[in-house]
Amino acid sequence: MSKKPSKSLAQELDRYITPFRHDGSGKFHLKAHKTDEKGGLDKEKAQEILEANKKRLVEFQEKLYAQDRWSVLIVLQGMDAGGKDSAIKAIFEGINPQGCEVHPFKQPSSRELDHDFLWRHVIALPERGHIGIFNRSHYEECLVARVHPEILAKEKLPPKLVTRNIWAERFEDISAFERYLSRNGTVVLKFFLNLSKGEQRQRFLDRLEDPSKQWKFSLDDIKERALWPRYQAVYQDIVRHTATSHAPWYVVPADHKWFARVVIGSVIVAALERLDLRFPRADKASLGEFDEVRKALEREGKGSGKR
Repeated sequence: MSKKPSKSLAQELDRYITPFRHDGSGKFHLKAHKTDEKGGLDKEKAQEILEANKKRLVEFQEKLYAQDRWSVLIVLQGMDAGGKDSAIKAIFEGINPQGCEVHPFKQPSSRELDHDFLWRHVIALPERGHIGIFNRSHYEECLVARVHPEILAKEKLPPKLVTRNIWAERFEDISAFERYLSRNGTVVLKFFLNLSKGEQRQRFLDRLEDPSKQWKFSLDDIKERALWPRYQAVYQDIVRHTATSHAPWYVVPADHKWFARVVIGSVIVAALERLDLRFPRADKASLGEFDEVRKALEREGKGSGKR
């Protein structure tokens, strides 16, 4: 009897990937995406998938680092308390820190404001063989800067360039930037953690009750929460205009952190599988050198009486 061909990781994990992927084809309405989706899982089963994905990720990252050809850029966007920090901690536990960097982008410094809006993100890009994680990203420049015009004013743009078309132009620039990255060996994976307003409220309350998490809370969080409808409209615009086949958006249901981690982890390991990563093979000359070294080490062991 012939055995059925085993499923690839992408096929095995597809149910946690494809429903949440938007590549720019077809229409996109944020309200059509549920925030409390569980994918038919319970918390226990989700934990099993998360653990399996972590093991796969460790193996893939080791090969990615050794091969030194591809790089991976992971973009995490979402409202405050969306679960970005905890997702990074849970999914990347056990990863070799030599090959993975996390960049949390806060308010730009005066030096950063003296450059174009992509500059500080470009200099933080992962090198070949590395995974780079942007906790907030270049998308803040057409999100927060759009919701708060005073932030845009600080960017020192010549007034004649600040037109009603500036956001469409930034979408165009970002899409061109991501296409450039993909053409040069950087895999771009973009996640929007789609949180409900009710769940954000509960997480804020939980933070206030937990002394170990109170440091995360700020009154600014409440001010931004009051602008919820505006932020949702802008996020919808961002996904509509910057989702492409080479850099799609994954709209991740974020009300259940455990399911969000399943989706994010599944997307990452499936993307790494498609790269067909392998450890570099030594050439014939190197193998000959290794044989000589091995013999020398064996002679040295015999000479010292090593057992």
